[in-house]
Amino acid sequence: MQSLELPVKIEVSDTMNDPSGHPRALITGATSGIGAAFASHLAQKGFDLILHGRRQGKLTELAKNLKKYNISADVIIAELSRAEEMKKVENHIQALEYLDMLINNAGYWTPGNFWERTPDSIEAMIMVHVIAPVRFSRAALPRMLERNKGDIINVSSMGAYFNMATVENYNATKAYLLSFTESLHVTLRGTGLRVQVLAPGFTVTEFHSRLGADFTKAQRTWMLPEQVVDISLKALGKGHVVCIPGFKNKFLVKCGNLLPRSVYYKVMEIIGEKIKKRWEKIEKKR
Repeated sequence: MQSLELPVKIEVSDTMNDPSGHPRALITGATSGIGAAFASHLAQKGFDLILHGRRQGKLTELAKNLKKYNISADVIIAELSRAEEMKKVENHIQALEYLDMLINNAGYWTPGNFWERTPDSIEAMIMVHVIAPVRFSRAALPRMLERNKGDIINVSSMGAYFNMATVENYNATKAYLLSFTESLHVTLRGTGLRVQVLAPGFTVTEFHSRLGADFTKAQRTWMLPEQVVDISLKALGKGHVVCIPGFKNKFLVKCGNLLPRSVYYKVMEIIGEKIKKRWEKIEKKR
């Protein structure tokens, strides 16, 4: 993963800990895609926002645009694969007087066989997908519990349900979020807190365009980030802990669970190899 050679930068308004009467949400990976769609949706609902990302220019522009909804939008620039930068974001969450919603959305995907990846790149993905959401959730929960109010959404993936070749580490990290969130739900039953694990399938985002999706062929049937966010927040309101947007995606997960494991493993191998070949083609064109 490409890392920004930037220190953590936090742009904080003077009213950060002065309740404005607005609910407040912190979103990681908010620069584009599902994270940006969450930011836009919540801004329209009157949430003050704290937006995390790595691309300062794009994130600052998003924050500026969202202020038209008469909300505050503060920016945190940090590379979550670096422990010292992650901890500064964690400390920032702990210092907040209140936080109504935490959305752990930051993530990325780099297909390829596990043994072809460097140990540092494998660890970096675990840091971003697992360690950061766990630490940020731990930082937010005490204040939420004091208020008996708060929501945490961990953005996982349909990949959490499928053990495909060539994306072993990615799918494993997303499966951790699934198990972690459901366990949190059990622990928090009876409080006013809600948690959700969101497991979207193929979505029209920069996440996939960087992997070669052109959104002009089969991708036209993919979901839009705004659809994913709308389904997620409606499901949260209904108390749904696991949210898999889209009937087709739910159906595929059920089918996968019904297959005999020997058949399942073969299917996962075939799909994984197709992903690898597609990725190699894209790399040759670059």
